[in-house]
Amino acid sequence: MRQYLLTILILLPVLGALIAVAYSFAPSRQEAHYKWIALAVTTLTFALSLLLVSGAGSAEFRFEQNVNWIGAIGARYHLGVDGISLWLVLLTTLLMPIAILSSWTAIAKRQLSYYVFLLMLEGAMIGVFVSLDLLLFYLFFEASLVPMFFLIGIWGGERRIYAAVKFFIYTAVGSLLMLVGIIALYFIYGTFDYATILAAMSAQPARLTPNAEFWLFLAFAFAFCIKIPLFPLHTWLPDAHTEAPTAGSVILAGVLLKMGTYGLLRFNIGLFPSMSRQFAWIMITLAIIGIIYGALVAMVQPDVKRLVAYSSVSHMGFVVLGLFSFTEYGMQGALYQMLNHGVSTGALFLFVGFIYERRHTRLISDFGGLATPMPWFSTLFVFASLSSIGLPLLNGFVGEFLIMLGAWTSNAIQYSWIATMLAATGVIWAAVYMLWMLQRVVFGKVTNPANAKLTDLNAREIGLLLPLLILMLVMGVVPRPFLDRSKASVARVLAPRTGGSYAGNKPESARGESHDLSFNASEADRSHGTDQTRNK
Repeated sequence: MRQYLLTILILLPVLGALIAVAYSFAPSRQEAHYKWIALAVTTLTFALSLLLVSGAGSAEFRFEQNVNWIGAIGARYHLGVDGISLWLVLLTTLLMPIAILSSWTAIAKRQLSYYVFLLMLEGAMIGVFVSLDLLLFYLFFEASLVPMFFLIGIWGGERRIYAAVKFFIYTAVGSLLMLVGIIALYFIYGTFDYATILAAMSAQPARLTPNAEFWLFLAFAFAFCIKIPLFPLHTWLPDAHTEAPTAGSVILAGVLLKMGTYGLLRFNIGLFPSMSRQFAWIMITLAIIGIIYGALVAMVQPDVKRLVAYSSVSHMGFVVLGLFSFTEYGMQGALYQMLNHGVSTGALFLFVGFIYERRHTRLISDFGGLATPMPWFSTLFVFASLSSIGLPLLNGFVGEFLIMLGAWTSNAIQYSWIATMLAATGVIWAAVYMLWMLQRVVFGKVTNPANAKLTDLNAREIGLLLPLLILMLVMGVVPRPFLDRSKASVARVLAPRTGGSYAGNKPESARGESHDLSFNASEADRSHGTDQTRNK
């Protein structure tokens, strides 16, 4: 089973979708049973995904499956998971049953299609994070667009068709450029296999000319920057979030956006490290603009869901800043912030969905004083909001702190202290827009009579929130178990290229120079010194 675990994780949700379709032909079928099928399948998928944690922490890919797929063109069915993709797979499998539970009473029409699309989406998202063949990665990357397009277009809000089409056009156009880049790599190296291409790049660095690397970097980066989305390619995101059903917003923020940052780390920085450093100042500039712009626009939003959507633009800017700092602190913080954003922002969209179900409005002006009729909702909502702001002892603080520490000590950024200080203002703006929103929605007197009779969270709603709330606290207090399992893989990306297989010989940094990410006073000095050695 170990050899086929990743294939099982991909196909199990697909099998669940087929079971739901088969059940629809049963004479005694009931609409309510579709959600039970989806919940059972996604819960089982999450339980099986926990097996991936065993033995995690090395730079090598584990649970590999590498067989011939399309022999005529050399495409292979190559799957594997390392410290970079491990937590993203677990985040995906954790959020799916939560998304199913959030739809329990909210979705009343076309339940079969709704849960089938969610299950198909889960299989595609897992496939993205474990694919080690570029063509296979592209197919999963594109396959994830289709279910989300229908989830927004059928079960979304009033402007759902506009939002769904805009989402699809933006992401599909970027993906086509990535496909051109993948085909170009195939003609240069004769394979789509990621590990084989990396080994060839190490053995024959002159085979990829600087001009070719320039255009290939742009082809991949454009697709991933749209997916993140990085300013100014972000305009599809607020519409998609606002119109999507609650489960769609949770999955979109929690997982789909991470495909962009994962792609930058795995493919742009992994395959084109030299060009990545040359483009670092552009990516960091756009990231800082996105951090500040997203926060300022969130501040003036009248719709609480749109406010959370623009906060995603700001938070994902921090991730890009960490990735292109080219320090272990920054890249570890970026990977950690991917998880933090999925947990915290996913929870915020759940809270917005709960009050929308009760009041059928998301306008901040329609609320006020919810702490009186809904004390549990208000308490937990404040907790999740503080996590999003980055309050110490909660998960958001750890990721942002590591990113800014890595950016400050980075030799890849000119005037890194200025860049870090500008990015740090995003934390201040986040406190402003989140606390001001809480003041108008949760605190004060009940300003609208319709809010006085609202029912508080029920057991199902509290139950689906608890895993996320517990993670916010655990990841903020004990980050070491998460960071230790990604440390070697991040060090591998940072290491200079040497000959040999990617999954074989460990780089020098993985053997002796990797940093211990415990918060000791001397760590910044060691990180800075290692960066200077690396640049030499």
